[in-house]
Amino acid sequence: MKKSYIIAALMVVIAGVLLMSSSDELSTYSTFAEAQKNESKVKVVGKLLKDQPMVYNPEENPNYFSFFIEDAEGKAHKVVYSDAKPQDFELSEQVVVTGKMQGEEFMASDLLLKCPSKYKDDEISIKTKES
Repeated sequence: MKKSYIIAALMVVIAGVLLMSSSDELSTYSTFAEAQKNESKVKVVGKLLKDQPMVYNPEENPNYFSFFIEDAEGKAHKVVYSDAKPQDFELSEQVVVTGKMQGEEFMASDLLLKCPSKYKDDEISIKTKES
């Protein structure tokens, strides 16, 4: 067999392994109902409910922030983020949360804020230290 065929075959195998390892980052958005059925991490996109309470008290617990979002099906759930509240969080129109459901609460490990802008949509990605 030629050396070039072996190198090409190895490159195809490596590309396949890289694609498989990053497949969790290519996941589609779920709803809270799908998240309750799924035991692995899911991404839920939702509208930030600004009329619901946002709880963040850094003096009491700087790694606890909770808020409410409404998913694509119109179901609202409490989201608990185990890190500090992002700056200008209230300006967000949409929030993408990655995590798991625990009972009626969604435990988020990552946040992606979609902020309104006059010129273009800005996205702010926030990841916890553990993810």
